[in-house]
Amino acid sequence: MRLHLDEDADAHALLNALRHRGLDVTSTREVGRLQCSDEEQLAWTLEQGRVIYTYNASDFCRLHAEFMQRGRHHAGIIIGDQQSLSIGEETRRLLKIGETRTEADMGDNLEYLSNWSGATDN
Repeated sequence: MRLHLDEDADAHALLNALRHRGLDVTSTREVGRLQCSDEEQLAWTLEQGRVIYTYNASDFCRLHAEFMQRGRHHAGIIIGDQQSLSIGEETRRLLKIGETRTEADMGDNLEYLSNWSGATDN
């Protein structure tokens, strides 16, 4: 799974941890998209074939619903909660999704990181 951290999730420690474990990951800051809207970010990640990871649940849940209603597509959305997990646990859960879900599985889908504990039955 190719991943993109949006502006809200763009923590240097998380980015480094994911890369250290071999994940192909970019960040909004790195690719110069800080001024883009969430909708523009979602369209860009589709073009790039990257699942977007964000803490911005309200906006991205709304966008996901709007995209599906309008027949638009996205490469996938993962919603995290920056208050509840350590960087290590966040990394483990993102890697678990990447090991379990294919690019096709993630397309047009929204996942909550909170549903991905260390269990293998996800």
